[in-house]
Amino acid sequence: MGGINSGFGAWNPIAWTLLFLGILIVGFAVRSRGRKDYKRGTDQAQPFLSGNPEPEAAETLHVRGENLYWGMVHGLSAYYKRVRAWHTGILSDYVAWFIGALGLVFIILIWIG
Repeated sequence: MGGINSGFGAWNPIAWTLLFLGILIVGFAVRSRGRKDYKRGTDQAQPFLSGNPEPEAAETLHVRGENLYWGMVHGLSAYYKRVRAWHTGILSDYVAWFIGALGLVFIILIWIG
């Protein structure tokens, strides 16, 4: 099989197509060996929540980051109290902070190098 040689490597679209088809065939073979007794729209399709019924509102399932990382947030509470004042929720503010920090890193790199 011929391909395109660039000096840095080779690209063979026929080989990639055959590889993709082989992966599809293996994927369908694995899928065909799945369970035959599965039925959509029944209790089998419900999420398993440790045996509890699924609540109506999705907000009750949401685990906030404050709860998930409570130990870290509690340990660094002095830092988080100062940082929360800067948190506005506006994307352009975060982009401005990112560009400013990136500019500061470039200035330091130029100054060192």
